[in-house]
This record gives sequence, C-alpha cells and structure tokens, in this order.
Amino acid sequence: MFIIGLTGGIGCGKTAASDWFVAQGISVVDADVVAREVVAIGEPALFEITQTFGDWALLTDGSLNRAALRQHVFEHPEDRKKLEQITHSRIYSAMLLQLQAAISPYVILVSPLLLESGKAGLASLCQRILVIDVPESVQRTRAGSRDGQTHESIDRIIAVQIHRNDRLTLADDIVLNDGELVHLYVQLQVVHETYLKMCAN
Repeated sequence: MFIIGLTGGIGCGKTAASDWFVAQGISVVDADVVAREVVAIGEPALFEITQTFGDWALLTDGSLNRAALRQHVFEHPEDRKKLEQITHSRIYSAMLLQLQAAISPYVILVSPLLLESGKAGLASLCQRILVIDVPESVQRTRAGSRDGQTHESIDRIIAVQIHRNDRLTLADDIVLNDGELVHLYVQLQVVHETYLKMCAN
C-alpha cells in the first residue's frame, strides 16, 4: 500500500481535501469516521464506555453522547486515558483493515492527530505526509462558524494538537487552504499527479 497521511489543525479543511480525493477515485480512510463507527450502537466499545463512565455518556436513543464525553475528558485528563484505552486499539485495527482493502493507486489516511507522536505511531504507516494548512486566525473563524464551538473549546482542541510549526516541519507536502475551494483544488491536483507518478515508479 502507498499511504498518504493527510492532517491539519481544526478548521483547516481536511474534509474538503479528502472529499476531493474521493472524487478522483482515491480511497480514503478517515480516523474520525472510524472512531464513530467503533462506538456505534451495539459495538463492544460503547458497552465498555457506559460500564466505565455511566449511562450519562449515552443519548436517549442509546448512542454515544459525544459532546458530553468530550467535555468530560477535557476536564478530567485521567478519564481521557481510560477512554483512549477503550477506543484506540479498536480504531487502529479498523483503520488497518480499511487500508488493506483499498484498491486505488494510493490511499489517503486522514487523522487530525496523525503527527502528535512525530513520525512514529500512526504516521509510521504513511509513505508521505500531506498537511492542509491555514493560519490560526482562520482556524478559529472557521471552527466557530462551522459548528458553533466556543472560543474556549476551540482553544482546548488547538492545545492538544501538535503546534502548527512542528506540523509543517514534519510535512512532505503542504497545501494552503486560506482562500476559495478552487484554490485548494488546484493545489491538490498537483500533489495528486505527483502521488500517481510515485505509485507508477
């Protein structure tokens, strides 16, 4: 497998970029999507979460109350570790299966925390790292308007992500997404053609 790791901070446009790759026929494995799948109703991880944290972690329909749990682990770092012990190995295994099932010339692995361990961990699966980058001011504006998050919650998310300068240092390819989508797509076309040539060689 030729795997391209795609990452970036909150509000950078990772989804817009990964959607573009899908439109080109490239398989995409998204860590956030997989993370939701492993805690879906009926999954063992959801049962273990309720056993660990209590029924308050569920919505009335029995699905995970992601907002409440996210707020809780931000305020209780020791419980964040418990949650990670429940979910991380399951997410990793599920992503590996999806990567192995990919049939496109290369596959995109999307994760907001791809580089939090440098180029170890999840990033070690990737042959190249593509960073979608925006200035921090744009991150805050987009994240606030997209899903109504408060400045405080955005700050907390930025704080647990790798520093922008460190992310850019670890990148093999950088695409700037501080303008219109057409500008993003032009840059993605360039890296897409580069990746296809690499696969052919």
